[in-house]
Amino acid sequence: MTDDKPEVERDEDNTDVDANPKLIDLSSDAKKAAKDADQDASKDAEATADTADDDGDADALDAGIDTADLAEVAAALDQVAADAEAESTEPSLEEQLAERTNDLQRLGAEYANYRRRTQAEREQVIENAKAQVVMRFLPIVDDFGLAEQHGDLAEGPMKAFHDKFMNVLDGLKLQAFGDPGDEFDAETYEAVQDMSTGDTKTVGTVLRKGYKLNGRLLRTAMVIIADPPADSESESDES
Repeated sequence: MTDDKPEVERDEDNTDVDANPKLIDLSSDAKKAAKDADQDASKDAEATADTADDDGDADALDAGIDTADLAEVAAALDQVAADAEAESTEPSLEEQLAERTNDLQRLGAEYANYRRRTQAEREQVIENAKAQVVMRFLPIVDDFGLAEQHGDLAEGPMKAFHDKFMNVLDGLKLQAFGDPGDEFDAETYEAVQDMSTGDTKTVGTVLRKGYKLNGRLLRTAMVIIADPPADSESESDES
């Protein structure tokens, strides 16, 4: 009769597994290390493949960009740089406000000067018009002077008209000048004859009165030059 005993498991080198537990642990560690090595090799292979794909994509991208595209990109970058520089050099709001304020002040000064100039020109035009009108009345004034010398204006309607007429001219600031004994002035007197013997010249005879309108010379006085009166010469010698 044969005894049925279980056969003892043996490994490849005919070593009893149950008889040696250390061999079991070493076998497990070896299998795990082999598995880890296979995983690391797979990861390295994938990384190498990804790198190759990236390099291939970069090469394909470089191959797809031509010179015209690069020129357009460069021009766009230059424009962006120019715009940035222009914005950096643009004056600030305070500077713009100061500039506009100076412009307004300059315009205000120019307008004030324009108003003064136009006002002066307007006044000059008015004075010229008044002078032209009064100049036409001077012959009438001369006739009134002759009539007064002959006593025709002592009384009556003519005297009343004369007084009103002269009041109007006085209101326009008409002033008569040129009396005997006045010092002769070549700018305001017109000499028709010089009867003086010395260096000092005075008005001897007034042939026609001179007139000024508001200080402006309208007509020179027509006179005959003579020597100063004797009493004037003696007074000047004593002084």
